[in-house]
Amino acid sequence: MRPARLNKREALQHWAGLEQADPAPRMESIPYKTEGSKYGYSGIRIDGTRDFIDAVLSNLKTLIGHENGSTRLELNYTEVADRETGIPTGNWVCYIRVHERGREAQMVNAIFGR
Repeated sequence: MRPARLNKREALQHWAGLEQADPAPRMESIPYKTEGSKYGYSGIRIDGTRDFIDAVLSNLKTLIGHENGSTRLELNYTEVADRETGIPTGNWVCYIRVHERGREAQMVNAIFGR
């Protein structure tokens, strides 16, 4: 059985029909000590200029709340380099995922109020 997939027309109709979530739903966290690919877990990848990425991030500020005593943000904001030369391209990529903190970290954060 193949996974479901929307074609472009269906995806555009779906997107156009969405109402802005207020507040945005919480991202599901990746379980503590998960190994291997994180593909399929809740995550965001934004590519482009810093201005474009910052404009998108400005609308996702509620996600910062995932940096707390029980979860942490995996946040990578990096300039893209050419694969062959290693020379920076001037374009950027930003990845965001939420991870559960380990039990020990959760206890320490609870004690010290983080």
